[in-house]
Amino acid sequence: MNIVTAPNVKIIPAKPQAEKSHSQYRKLRVAAYCRVSTEQEQQQNSYRVQVEYYTDYINSNKEWVMAGIFADEGISGTSTRKRTAFNRMIRMCQKKKIDLILCKSASRFARNTVDCLEYVRMLRELEVTVIFEKGNINTMTMDSEFMLTLYSSFSQAESESISKNITLGVQMGFREGKVRYRYESWLGYRKGADGKPEIIPEEAEIIRQIFRLFLDGESTQHIADVLNQQGTETISGGSEWRADSVWRILKNEKYAGDALLQKTYTKDCISHKTVRNHGERPMFLVSDCHPAIIDKEMFNLVQQELARRSSKRKISSKSKTEQGKYSSKYALTELMLCGECGTPYRRVTWNVHGKKAIVWRCINRLDHGNRYCKSSPTIHEEPLHRAIVRAINEFYDCQNDICGVIQQSTEIVLTGLEQTEIMAAEKRLTEIQKARTDMINLIVNGAVGEDSLDMEFEKLFREEQTLNEKLNILKVQASAQTEIHNQIMITQNQVEHTRLELHNFDNVLARKLLECVRVLDKTHIQIIFKGGYETDMEVEKK
Repeated sequence: MNIVTAPNVKIIPAKPQAEKSHSQYRKLRVAAYCRVSTEQEQQQNSYRVQVEYYTDYINSNKEWVMAGIFADEGISGTSTRKRTAFNRMIRMCQKKKIDLILCKSASRFARNTVDCLEYVRMLRELEVTVIFEKGNINTMTMDSEFMLTLYSSFSQAESESISKNITLGVQMGFREGKVRYRYESWLGYRKGADGKPEIIPEEAEIIRQIFRLFLDGESTQHIADVLNQQGTETISGGSEWRADSVWRILKNEKYAGDALLQKTYTKDCISHKTVRNHGERPMFLVSDCHPAIIDKEMFNLVQQELARRSSKRKISSKSKTEQGKYSSKYALTELMLCGECGTPYRRVTWNVHGKKAIVWRCINRLDHGNRYCKSSPTIHEEPLHRAIVRAINEFYDCQNDICGVIQQSTEIVLTGLEQTEIMAAEKRLTEIQKARTDMINLIVNGAVGEDSLDMEFEKLFREEQTLNEKLNILKVQASAQTEIHNQIMITQNQVEHTRLELHNFDNVLARKLLECVRVLDKTHIQIIFKGGYETDMEVEKK
């Protein structure tokens, strides 16, 4: 490219009025945007004042015509997603119905720097000017974006600081055991006259039914189906129960009278995204803070059972021995084990000469033949059930002796070393709570800075977590033995009242009483009851 310098250049000056050519033919369509962050009375007054001010200001200018006052009340400025008036104003700009927008400051427009610049640039392309009174920023001037970036950054930093202070205040409340209840999403409770949770008897019975059915071995999906068949209403007033709804109820510690705080947290003040707390933030367990629908022993047993079922996996075809997936339909699916390789048995339907036969076979043998399990026998279901029924009836006959042994062992546990450890752990937890309260009082009174006690708070929190985990293990061990004893006593009372023997195999009773059924050979099985009682039974030949 050749550049030639001409000797004669005539300059044609710009016409200042050209920049305002659009105003030569019509008045400027001017809108105003105002926002307050909360719905408190003081802020509401500010909101009304802003609307009145901009209405008078626009109408007093003869070259302007009102295009609308857009105002969001009680909405955060860190995101534009829920600001309906703001979004409506942007749509009007896109339709060429607004020429100029007035706003008090960049922080009113948006506290998110990225959003603020993005919308200002978009409006500039639409030839819409934004004037921020604070800072005297006009987005059509060359230096406006630099100034706007500074102001927006200051606004965002202010929002982050406010968010941090609010989070700290909430955590202080958690440390003091202040629990917030959301009754609209909580089945079984309502707000009482004293402002505290009050049990709703009808809904509480639904909760108890769910826990009982689960401990009887039913799956969460089957429990949901039962509730749907009964026409039981959900918390939202609907009639469709789902497995995940049942699971959430079973996991909710509030039904045992406790409250675990900060199970979720807001990731940041810009995205407002709520995420589950997997240990990134401290959690706070408040015990016995409201009336319980489920006693703690039953709740702990349900948590154990949930963990046990979750630990089971679908058996892989490449695995020699592996624990099978939990099945609520047949109790023996998880109770019956091969005496040779330890793999669970599976219920199989045979079709022999047009006749169906139900048998139980070792999964290892089914998948791999006799490669890993040489002599695992096939057991027909009917004689297997009869052998187990005979064992349970024998168990009933001698359960007085068994109850005595279990009761004695339970008393040993509760009066021995474990009870001493429980008392020591509970005493230390009380001391930790007192120490935490004392430190909070020091911070509130200004005696020390919060940062200086961060390490102490963290140390106490970790110790508290360790002690709570240890307490849960000790109490679960004791409650498990007590539950076994109670189940035996309940069964004994039922038998004494009916004076009848068990004649048919019952899946629920099998789950409650049996630890496992081990296949020894074609005609013999070993039955181990919960509590340690064992017996060998003969299986009749088909």
